[in-house]
Amino acid sequence: PGWLLSPAGRPYLDSILHKNQRRAFGLLERPALPPALAVPTVTYKLFLAGRSGVGKTALVAWLRGTPAPPAHHETLGIEATPLFWPAKPRASSRPVLFQLHLWD
Repeated sequence: PGWLLSPAGRPYLDSILHKNQRRAFGLLERPALPPALAVPTVTYKLFLAGRSGVGKTALVAWLRGTPAPPAHHETLGIEATPLFWPAKPRASSRPVLFQLHLWD
């Protein structure tokens, strides 16, 4: 669980942070890692559905590390948000980079 804060995981965490805040990546961007730290990317598309006003957009903002909208306004259509998360699975000796496409 504390792998990201360990010396081995810190370079991966630094690749997704900017000024100690999670960096916002565009749909075609990804974290830049040095060739020595290149890892496979595992992509998942997560579709969030639910009633209006239950907090789907606030959940995406929280996962992204940005402040939630202060007032409720309905999301029109679908808003796709890319999110990168480095992790080291317990069954593997090598880290992976999860690329989550959150569809709200």
